[in-house]
Amino acid sequence: MPVKIELTASADYLLDYTFNFHWHNKSLDPDSLIPFQKDTKVRYRDLVMALKNGKDVKITGNVGRNFAYSAGVDVQHLGGSGNLESAGRIFVDGDVGPEAAMGMVAGTLYVSGSISEPLGNIIEVRSDIENYRKFRSITDIVCNGPGKDFLVSNSYNPDERTLLLNDGILRGTIGARCTRPLTIRVEGDAYNGTGVLMREGMVIVNGNAGMNTGSHLNGGTVAVLGSVGEFAGAYMKCGILAFKDAKGYIGAGMTRGTIYSRSRVKTNPPVGKVRMGREDAALMHKIMEAGRIDAALYNKYELEPEKEKYIEVRMRDGSIVLRKAD
Repeated sequence: MPVKIELTASADYLLDYTFNFHWHNKSLDPDSLIPFQKDTKVRYRDLVMALKNGKDVKITGNVGRNFAYSAGVDVQHLGGSGNLESAGRIFVDGDVGPEAAMGMVAGTLYVSGSISEPLGNIIEVRSDIENYRKFRSITDIVCNGPGKDFLVSNSYNPDERTLLLNDGILRGTIGARCTRPLTIRVEGDAYNGTGVLMREGMVIVNGNAGMNTGSHLNGGTVAVLGSVGEFAGAYMKCGILAFKDAKGYIGAGMTRGTIYSRSRVKTNPPVGKVRMGREDAALMHKIMEAGRIDAALYNKYELEPEKEKYIEVRMRDGSIVLRKAD
């Protein structure tokens, strides 16, 4: 049996698998009641667990921000494996607010009304249910194939396992948690979190990208042919992140991986600038579409080898001697 709820006003964070605890200052109590319900007492947890168990979730009324956040993820911060899992169908008889399906990797979303930009990790496919638009996760489509679904716009090449996003819609968390050798190309700008938690594959943005680009990258490649926002490469574990320029500092909490930037950028210790090699220039020529001379002018950033610590000792004659710290 589906879980049904009717709303008299728009509610945020419905079907948020993280229960709003990872990206915000305080957590959302999973067992608190969803506001603005009519004649039901459904908790936030009830909707998430229904979708996790493959059931349909039917919502009458408008939903607000961060709808279906990380749907299809066994969230590690809540004791899960961090892996992808199956999910049921979501029906919304109403409008959907911005940042819907950020980080969504499984499940199907049906919407009778409008859906506000920026979108999350979803694209529209031809609907099989009258009076509803149908959306699926980008990660699901590129990793598992579209199956019987046809893309409304954009294009997918199954032989090359390449998805071209050229519909002009602004999206965030594109390619989140991808686990296959695939390519996603964005003809235009991307919103926040491009390539978050990717383990394999490549996202190429032929424009600019927002905050947290390549954050938590764990083996994939993210190439932005323009600039990126703050916190690029934050908490990278593995993989490659490349861009022309960045706002703010890069590589906060980074433990492995490589970041390339055409311009000099600010780093967070222990990330530092290291020497570019021929293979690095060849990579920039390939993924950043840089000329051979320009490719060699990129800056490379990785974890610097731990430097020996020294202390300054001032001698009686006024000179300063560096000695190894104990």
